Amino acid sequence: MNKINLIISREYLTRVKKKSFIILTILGPVLFAALFIGPAWIASIEDTEMKNIAVLDSSGIFINKLPDADYIKFEYIADKSLNDVKKEFPESDYYAVLQILPSIPYEPSAVHLYSKKKASFSVKSHIASSMEKELKNKKLRSHGIDEAVLESIKSDVSIRTIQWTDDGEAKESSTEIAMAVGYAGGFMIYIFIFMFGAQVMRGVIEEKSSRIVEIIVSSAKPFQLMMGKIVGIALVGLTQFLLWIILTFLIVSGVKTAFFPELGTKNAQEVVVQDMFEDQDIKQVENMQPQNMDQFSGIFNSIKSIDFGVIIGSFIFFFLGGYLLYGSLFAAVGSAVDNEADTQQFMFPITIPLILGIFVMINAINTPDSPIAFWFSIIPFTSPIVMMVRIPFGVPYWELALSMGLLILTFLATTWMAGRIYRTGILMYGKKVNYKELWKWIRYKF
Repeated sequence: MNKINLIISREYLTRVKKKSFIILTILGPVLFAALFIGPAWIASIEDTEMKNIAVLDSSGIFINKLPDADYIKFEYIADKSLNDVKKEFPESDYYAVLQILPSIPYEPSAVHLYSKKKASFSVKSHIASSMEKELKNKKLRSHGIDEAVLESIKSDVSIRTIQWTDDGEAKESSTEIAMAVGYAGGFMIYIFIFMFGAQVMRGVIEEKSSRIVEIIVSSAKPFQLMMGKIVGIALVGLTQFLLWIILTFLIVSGVKTAFFPELGTKNAQEVVVQDMFEDQDIKQVENMQPQNMDQFSGIFNSIKSIDFGVIIGSFIFFFLGGYLLYGSLFAAVGSAVDNEADTQQFMFPITIPLILGIFVMINAINTPDSPIAFWFSIIPFTSPIVMMVRIPFGVPYWELALSMGLLILTFLATTWMAGRIYRTGILMYGKKVNYKELWKWIRYKF
């Protein structure tokens, strides 16, 4: 056991001191923080340039009917032709010229927007929505229908999902939040297994090709070397993962405090409401109906209802369990070949369950209690990915225990099998190995 600890320490310290580890550990949180900060920063940037738009309305429908926006102003021109405006355009302060032809009531494309530069999407959207609304009102009036009556009969339905616990208590829940948390957990495990499993394989190949392993196995058994390498790299992965979480939180908090201080002084619900209704008058938000405010309150109650302790604990277990299972297989592949190019024939059967797990995970997001989701969350080769999707929706403890137990047993079995391949292949050079040869190595008696 002491030799395994020494190997673990060597693998861990060697890798955390590498420049690639340090760079990725620093760069990762910056990229993750950008995903959180980027949308807020982009939303805070406004195009403050005033855009004056000349309107030539031959139909007469939209004169003085297009509403100005914060940075969009319409100027209606009745005594000039398009050619006259075109000649004056370079010296004018117009951003664009809007021409509306008489056929607009029955020809949607009878609107032309001329500009020196390509018109922005926000300008086009504002004009189109304003014109569509005015045309709708005109058609309603022609049929004797009051727009206010039509607006009053519109109804919205928002479903609040509430779970009954075993104690009979009602608990707010959110299907959307559970889907997002489950997908993120399953996909991260998939990425980490591939990333750190490949590191194990490359490490074994490097030591084998440089003949360093011949010196190491003179003082430690091949199985101890394999276990030390797998566990050491697993600890490297956990260290990097924890540093990503801590550094991302610090960067997001620091940037939010420095550049978005208003987010720290507002109630979370107020921020969400304001973001959703930023284009409306604030009085409309303040005068929202109580049931609408209850919907926002329900979202935050749904987040609070998620047992993040169980999710984080399960994530760590299934990450370690899945990594150790596949890490042993990656180590076996690395010991059986002389270079990375020869690994392709052995990688295929290892990667198929992982890729299949991703496809089942997508299905399990929509139907977490379906038979296919249940069985793939129990089968050890796919359970680390699929079970993480099901846990936010609520999984019976016996299913969770069964999945964890089978994962541990399968890890022990694959480690035993990989150990037999490893101790034979680690000292073998210059021979092309096939599956028949690997089967012989597993059956060898030592």
